[in-house]
Amino acid sequence: MADSLEGLGAVPEHERILQEIESTDTACVGPTLRSVYDDQPNAHKKFMEKLDACIRNHDKEIEKMCNFHHQGFVDAITELLKVRADAEKLKVQVTDTNRRFQDAGKEVIVQTEDIIRCRIQQRNITTVVEKLQLCLPVLEMYSKLKEQMSAKRYYSALKTMEQLENVYFPRVSQYRFCQLMIENLPKLREDIKEISMSDLKDFLESIRKHSDKIGETAMKQAQHQKTFSVALQKQSNVKFGKNVYINHERILGERNEITLKHVLEDEDENEEEVLTVQDLVDFSPVYRCLHIYSVLGDEETFENYYRKQRKKQARLVLQPQSSMHETVDGYRRYFTQIVGFFVVEDHILHVTQGLVTRAYTDELWNMALSKIIAVLRAHSSYCTDPDLVLELKNLIVIFADTLQGYGFPVNRLFDLLFEIRDQYNETLLKKWAGVFRDIFEEDNYSPIPIVSEEEYKIVISKFPFQDPDLEKSFPKKLPMSQSVPQIYIQVKEFIYASLKFSESLHRSSTEIDDMLRKSTNLLLTRTLSSCLLNLIKKPHIGLTELVQIIINTAHLEQACKYLEDFITNITNISQETIHTTRLYGLSTFKDARHAAEGEIYTKLNQKIDEFVQLADYDWTMSEPDGRASGYLMDLINFLRSIFQVFTHLPGKVAQTACMSACQHLSTSLMQMLLDSELKQISMGAVQQFNLDVIQCELFASSEPVPGFQGDTLQLAFIDLRQLLDLFMVWDWSTYLADYGQPASKYLRVNPNTALTLLEKMKDTSKKNNIFAQFRKNDRDKQKLIETVVKQLRTLVNGMSQHA
Repeated sequence: MADSLEGLGAVPEHERILQEIESTDTACVGPTLRSVYDDQPNAHKKFMEKLDACIRNHDKEIEKMCNFHHQGFVDAITELLKVRADAEKLKVQVTDTNRRFQDAGKEVIVQTEDIIRCRIQQRNITTVVEKLQLCLPVLEMYSKLKEQMSAKRYYSALKTMEQLENVYFPRVSQYRFCQLMIENLPKLREDIKEISMSDLKDFLESIRKHSDKIGETAMKQAQHQKTFSVALQKQSNVKFGKNVYINHERILGERNEITLKHVLEDEDENEEEVLTVQDLVDFSPVYRCLHIYSVLGDEETFENYYRKQRKKQARLVLQPQSSMHETVDGYRRYFTQIVGFFVVEDHILHVTQGLVTRAYTDELWNMALSKIIAVLRAHSSYCTDPDLVLELKNLIVIFADTLQGYGFPVNRLFDLLFEIRDQYNETLLKKWAGVFRDIFEEDNYSPIPIVSEEEYKIVISKFPFQDPDLEKSFPKKLPMSQSVPQIYIQVKEFIYASLKFSESLHRSSTEIDDMLRKSTNLLLTRTLSSCLLNLIKKPHIGLTELVQIIINTAHLEQACKYLEDFITNITNISQETIHTTRLYGLSTFKDARHAAEGEIYTKLNQKIDEFVQLADYDWTMSEPDGRASGYLMDLINFLRSIFQVFTHLPGKVAQTACMSACQHLSTSLMQMLLDSELKQISMGAVQQFNLDVIQCELFASSEPVPGFQGDTLQLAFIDLRQLLDLFMVWDWSTYLADYGQPASKYLRVNPNTALTLLEKMKDTSKKNNIFAQFRKNDRDKQKLIETVVKQLRTLVNGMSQHA
């Protein structure tokens, strides 16, 4: 029962599977068949049975359908067999008709084909004409482009390229020749850029070579214009009484008129020859290259290249030659190249739009100015010739005026000129030091002899000396030597030379006056003072020459006020002005005079030492000669003659020299007595030495130099006198008793000095008086000497302990 139920349940399932197989695509049958095997056992067998039953049903249905349509099929075949004969006849007729039509249409076909071919040709011709009419302007423009390239009309060629690209090429862009042209245009543009850049490089090289000529022309024009202005100004100053050079008014006035005349004549002659930068340089390559790059849209590249190359050229121009400082031509070539460079840049600035800007030129000028100042500062330091420094200054002024005319700031150059001015003054001081040395070497250090009034006028025209007493009779002698008017003239020449540098510096008269006075002060206080001091120290300068030098300095000192007047007349600045610098001639010549005085004292003492060295005392003599020593008498006679020469000196100088000589002589004589190498002195030698001191005192009392009061000069020998009196009188008891008292007779005798001299006399007594012990007086004297020596030693030791 269960199997039957199971079989009944499986039949509908198999029918459903068969329906799916019949209605489903064969690609999807697999899952359906798989379900047959997934069901209950023996499902496959049952399914196959069901499938066979289904097939038998379909076969029955097919057989029924075939039986139903078989008669119709037979009828159709019968009808086709009847129509076959008619179809064959129709075929023959159609074939024959087709042949007749083909034969009849051959000529028509030929004529039709000819017509078609002609119409195609006509259409092609029309198309070709239209296309040619469209292409001919393109070809003509391209041909024009080639001609412009050949003629080097590159800017026009670029404009033609723009027209081709914007107007003509779009019309014929489909043609191959157009593509070739389009591809060729970038190459042509690059060729134009390279050619124009090559022209620019040639231009840059050309202006680099000709920059010195450009600068020279610009500087000449600036100098010519300035000379003309200065000449007019000077003529105006002369007319209004403003000429400044003392004793040269008429000469300078005539010079100014002649200068102005020459300037006007030169201006008339050169009026038609004035050249501009455009006359010297062809700027067309720059304009052309700028336009070309502007059209190409690469203007920035061109500007950067131009500026970069010009900066390189600027660095080359600013690099000086190593030997530039040796000649003025080296400086001139340096300046002209720089001026030429910036004149070109200024022209480019004003005639082009944006190629160079004011900010660019200012930056370039500031860089150049710093380099120029450094170069000039370095090279000018090697210049030792004041004329070369002055020419350098003039070149810098022209250089600055030229560039200032083109709008470049030049204040730093004028500041540099003040540094160079100091160097110029240094070179002048060195030069004038040599001049002063030559003057001093050639001077005879004797008063100037005047034999006639004409000679006197010549001298006073050179040197401001006035003495009413000397103007009355001739011949005569002026107190100063020949070097004084020469020194005065050279100081004025120095002022003129210093003034030359101050010209054209755009400074006020007050500043010029201050510069002249300061430089003159340097000349007086440093150069002239140094030359005087060196002169005074020279060994060949004797006492007579030193006396004349002192006299000369006094007159030069008096002439300083005339030098101040001389500077005042040059600058028109009154000496009463609060800021006016005074000349330091008073201190300069006072120092030189003091040095000469000191040298007089030194040389006089040296001369005294030479005489003293000739002394030849017999320190063991028993009796004096009865007269003063010969060397001392020669020394006194020398001093008398020298002090007569000193009458021309100021009184205090002569008195000081005389007192110094006497004191030095006294000191030398004292040192002679106390010399450590002198071991013994006899009483006879002391008496002889006393005779010499007496001659010294007589010389002092004879007033060799007037002006001493009372016995002032004799006091120079007071130490010697008291010492010798002590030994001559042998008044030791008084000396020892009164020692240290203000009223002591032997106040100036030092115990050490007395002890030293007494010991030398004691030794002499022992050696020379071998038998003195057998004479009572001699024994008493020897005991007295020993007693005094002991007392003096006790006194000296007490002084040492007290000290």
